[in-house]
Amino acid sequence: MKNLSIFCGITRSIQRSMACSVAGLVHSTRHCFSTLREDPEMDQLMEFLENLKNFEKSGVPKGAGTDSEDGFDIGRMRRLMGLLGNPQSMFKTVHIAGTKGKGSTSAFLSSILRAEGYSVGCYTSPHIQTIRERITLGRWGELVSAKKLNHHFNTRREILERAVKLENGCLSHFEVFTAIAFSLFAEENTEIAVVEAGLGGARDATNVIVGPDLAISIITTVGEEHLDALGGSLESIAVAKSGIIKNGRPLVLGGPFIPSIESILRSKASSMSSPVVSACDPGNRSALRGFCQVSGIPRQLCDIVLHIEKDFDLSIKLLGVKLRMLGAHQLQNAVTATCAALYLNKQGWSLSSVSIRAGLEGAVLQGRTQVLSSEEASLLGVPGATILLDGAHTKESARALTNTLQMTFPKAKMVLVVAMANDKNHLGFARELLSVGNLDAVFSTEVDIAGAKLRLTSASLLKCAWANASREMNMKVLDLKVADSEDESLQAAGIVESQSILLAEGSLLACIRAGFKILSERTGEQPGIIVVTGSLHIVSAVLGYLDS
Repeated sequence: MKNLSIFCGITRSIQRSMACSVAGLVHSTRHCFSTLREDPEMDQLMEFLENLKNFEKSGVPKGAGTDSEDGFDIGRMRRLMGLLGNPQSMFKTVHIAGTKGKGSTSAFLSSILRAEGYSVGCYTSPHIQTIRERITLGRWGELVSAKKLNHHFNTRREILERAVKLENGCLSHFEVFTAIAFSLFAEENTEIAVVEAGLGGARDATNVIVGPDLAISIITTVGEEHLDALGGSLESIAVAKSGIIKNGRPLVLGGPFIPSIESILRSKASSMSSPVVSACDPGNRSALRGFCQVSGIPRQLCDIVLHIEKDFDLSIKLLGVKLRMLGAHQLQNAVTATCAALYLNKQGWSLSSVSIRAGLEGAVLQGRTQVLSSEEASLLGVPGATILLDGAHTKESARALTNTLQMTFPKAKMVLVVAMANDKNHLGFARELLSVGNLDAVFSTEVDIAGAKLRLTSASLLKCAWANASREMNMKVLDLKVADSEDESLQAAGIVESQSILLAEGSLLACIRAGFKILSERTGEQPGIIVVTGSLHIVSAVLGYLDS
């Protein structure tokens, strides 16, 4: 489209005609959904953690993830683990770092290990609804119970209080909770742990695992997230993430990486005498074959075929694997986890092809291309709607989401509901998703970030970013100024006939309902989908409504 039509201050007459349609549904831009309260049984633990510095709420300081004087003091984490008896040395660990894909790869690999019958501890971050999601235990991957977590904390509280005092109050929320997770894994007789790094790698709290205790390191991707905290460039980010590579221990690379970044990672591995396996090896002939429905939920059919001869002989052929996590990027994550599983076999772990298939097919992660059930849509007040939740929050993850939507729902009209943190690339994120095609409307909203408002982006500011991205891409948009009103057909406002992408702002639930109304009146019998994205925190908010 050659002409841009943005009406940032539309006339009162148009406001009145459309008010009863969208504006009546989209009302209070000030309403922000807060994180659900944790189980009261964990009150003592949560009170202790709340008194510690939480960088997820406040944002990470510049250079904090670099291996420099500005970086987090990994020494204080080592001292804390020493006071606890170094529980991380009592089990083997797969350590996973990466800009994107580390959570999904953790889910795939821990699911494979559990399918074989191993007792697995999995530690990931952030959580969506409860902090207990960060720790799963045993052969069934159950969340640690509130009772067990609080009891474990209380038995070690004196040590933790002493550690905080010795470090002059500098121990963070993430450092202490990571220590609790490792301690729990040891107490539960975990055979192998799958541990996701929080930020970077070299100075991350999880990087207290020494060589003999490390089974494999995995680096999934390197992208432009947390640039300031990780040194300001892709190269500095790669260097930070390469800090999880340990002497003589194998490295699995996910990728794809640009050559200069892969060179940094391979050079570090070479200097540490660490063998390297790449999920992007020419012997990877895996492919996405299509999609199917299982109980009304889409799954993607994949062939996972590996025959890697360089450095190692790793081979497997799994045809027709039905992944619950959608998108080409999730196939790549599944292949990365499969490479790790095949290498674990060479270390003496027993992981059959049957278990690898079962683990891949059983893996699921909230907020990653998660399609709500019809019952859940009804609870949100949009019966019959197709709603997809995805925690994408970077330019790269927005591109992956766009590709997934185009593959999975190629003909569907779409409405986006977006909330983001204030330290993300809003313009880059918008550019990627505006290219999805069949886009009818974008609703900007606000949700708390890690239970606080310090890092949220106002709905109005977010809407401006989408308007600016539209202008750059020469796309028509209609910027709707919302007002309070009651229900009326969109037809009166001329919105149904408009070829413009609608931009509006409002509270989360109202945006979802307004989006459903637009799809219903614009598409008629044609399929439509509401995509809720921009952060895992907006996913948390939607799921919180379902549990309230």
